[in-house]
Amino acid sequence: MDINTLRLFIAVVREGGFSQAAKAVLSTQSTVSKAVKRLEDELDLVLIDRVAPGITLTDAGDVVLRRAQTILAERDDLLVELRELRGLKHGELRLGLPPIGSDTLFAPTFVAFRDRYPGIRIQLIERGCQDLMDLLRTGEIDLAGLLLPFPDEFSWQNVCVEPVVAVVAAGNPLTARRSVPIAAFADSPFLLFETGFSLNQIVLAACRRNGFTPMVTARSTQVEFLFDLIAAGLGVGFLPRMMVETRQHDGIRAIALDDPNMLWHMTLAWRRGGYLSGAAKEWLRLMQ
Repeated sequence: MDINTLRLFIAVVREGGFSQAAKAVLSTQSTVSKAVKRLEDELDLVLIDRVAPGITLTDAGDVVLRRAQTILAERDDLLVELRELRGLKHGELRLGLPPIGSDTLFAPTFVAFRDRYPGIRIQLIERGCQDLMDLLRTGEIDLAGLLLPFPDEFSWQNVCVEPVVAVVAAGNPLTARRSVPIAAFADSPFLLFETGFSLNQIVLAACRRNGFTPMVTARSTQVEFLFDLIAAGLGVGFLPRMMVETRQHDGIRAIALDDPNMLWHMTLAWRRGGYLSGAAKEWLRLMQ
């Protein structure tokens, strides 16, 4: 049993399939499949139920996944701690950031960090918050931009708190009002981000509190594309206020929502009790 085999097994589970895992780790489906089969043969146990749809773990697979995540996290902590003995002249900072809002919140820190520590390589991964939590658990990234709430297994530092606003086409009659309840959009098509983005959960939770289930007509990972769809009258979107204010688009308008719980609370998070590298600590300091 080697580290790389465990990484490939975790990738298959996280990505939801052998071909998807192969793309994620820049390998071939055959290589990934053989590695998982080799692991099963070594353990003399079936880890993945290949008859069930998708990737369904057996009881043994659940145990191996949990232990493998711990082993990889501890191994990465060991390597990072040893690198810290050489100071901040060399090394790597592994950041996981969500596509939403990162350009506004984190770009200035990239510049400041690069100026101070040119020898530290920054590895950036852009994913939704749910995927970033999985990467934190396995130690594949040092810090992640996560939206609260999230499990207590992570420690965190505040980045910013922004109200979520409704974004509508410029001609929408509701723009005449200073604020509206989200129920005002109960009959409107919703334009949301892709599955795995925590902002969706904030919006859908507000809909449940107001007694309706929205009709979602489109999803995307691109803010500008959503703005174009909204401007064309295809539906209503929901974004942190600052993301609307910092972008110029004549065809849209933001409307405040009468819901104090609809907050976009961005943090920088890391594994509670895990080793935090000097580079990661310095990034946190700069973010303050």
